[in-house]
Formats: sequence, structure tokens, C-alpha cells
Amino acid sequence: MSAALANTTLILGGARSGKSRFAENLVISSGLERHYIATGRAWDDEMQARIDQHKDDRGPSWITHEEPLALAERLAAVDGEGRAILVDCLTLWLTNLMMEGRDIAVQAAALAAWLPQAKARLVIVSNEVGLGIVPENRMARDFRDHAGRLHQMIAAKAVEVYFIAAGLPLKMKG
Repeated sequence: MSAALANTTLILGGARSGKSRFAENLVISSGLERHYIATGRAWDDEMQARIDQHKDDRGPSWITHEEPLALAERLAAVDGEGRAILVDCLTLWLTNLMMEGRDIAVQAAALAAWLPQAKARLVIVSNEVGLGIVPENRMARDFRDHAGRLHQMIAAKAVEVYFIAAGLPLKMKG
């Protein structure tokens, strides 16, 4: 395993499970320059309030980059030694790709292919959506399936994988 791969951690969990806080603490404890790549879009006032609250909670010690679509390209632009990059989150990115009609397989493969060349410490957050019932509509089923395949691709590249539930981390890999 290359040194670059040893720098990648994937954190999965449900909504409000504590995964973002856990990821932020990993980055803070690294002592490296903190970068945050936010993939969410404010589709409504409630989502804008969530985004604003997350920014306020992180404070000024983080450099925030908003990137709803071109994640691999933004990672490459931000990447560098002495940096820790937190991506939050893959499922919001996936939603954006689906809403734009992008080729999910191509985008996911590009992201996974980029990971081994990273110089920064990478911490990637995503929502685990495959633990519930089968969704009732095609789009939701497609989303669940795309997320599951994406998580498998990233987990295969990561040296560490955590699952967070009720604020408690379960180390699955590494």
C-alpha cells in the first residue's frame, strides 16, 4: 500500500450520527492545515441555515471550498503536503450529480482513481443509506445503489473506514 493511500479515511454513518464531528476531530488532531470541501447545495432556506451553522461551528481555522460537482478536480486543486482535507459529504455530491444528469459511474471512478495520488491527509464523510427498506421509487433506489457502489470503491482505497452510530465510532478497516 502506498503512503498516499495510508492517508485516506472513509467515515460512514446515518443522519445525525456524529460522523461529521468525528471527521472534524480527526482533521484537527492531525495538526495539519485544515481544508473543508463542502459538497452540499442550498436548495431551500432550511438547507442554507444548516450550511451556515456548519461554517459557524467550524470557525475560522478551516479553509472552506464549496464544490457540488467537480470533486476530483477540486481535491486535486486543494491537495498538498502539510494539509488535511475533509470532504463532507459524498452522498450530497452524488445527489448533485444525479440532479445534473451526470454519469455517476464515470464520476465515481474518477474520484477513486485520483485518491492514490493525494499528498494531503484525506477524510471523506458519507451517509450510509443501504441499511433500511428498499425505497419505493426508482430514483431513490438508484441513489441507494449508486451510493453503495461508491462507498465500496472508496472503502477499497482507504486505509481506515469507520461506521458511526449514536456518536460512537466502530472501526471497520485499518
